[in-house]
Amino acid sequence: MTQIASPLAVGNTAPAFKTTIQDGSTRSLTDYNGSKLVVYFYPRDMTPGCTAQACNLTENHSSLHEAGIRILGVSPDPANKHLKFISKYNIPFDLACDEDLSLHQAFGVWGLKKFMGKEYEGTHRTTFLIDERGEIVDVIRKPKTKDHAAEVLAGFEKK
Repeated sequence: MTQIASPLAVGNTAPAFKTTIQDGSTRSLTDYNGSKLVVYFYPRDMTPGCTAQACNLTENHSSLHEAGIRILGVSPDPANKHLKFISKYNIPFDLACDEDLSLHQAFGVWGLKKFMGKEYEGTHRTTFLIDERGEIVDVIRKPKTKDHAAEVLAGFEKK
């Protein structure tokens, strides 16, 4: 799989966004002002890697919450698929429905991928750690899906 490099880097201001989440309401970057925020991009609900990543964040949600960290998962999936995913795995955080790929494009994580010799457009699994002022403090490329919460905590501790 080919990994693109997001144009966003540590020290950049996170892109302002407004997105629809699983229940049809909206979230914007300003809704998270004063909080540490994890914006993690993943390809699709209910797939093995994406499920492992969401479950790891869910299992460690209380530790993340105690550290003042809020989470927003982002995929191109529609709300009904997110609702099933949340229900099946008791996911305690919001999932953005980025069907138009506007968040993917703003964060630079949509692009050409290669798998088993085939090229296609898709989500590059990437996580952005954003501080209370909206500044990117870490970018985790190719996160470890089964140990992502530890990567997130370590990323915020580096700051």
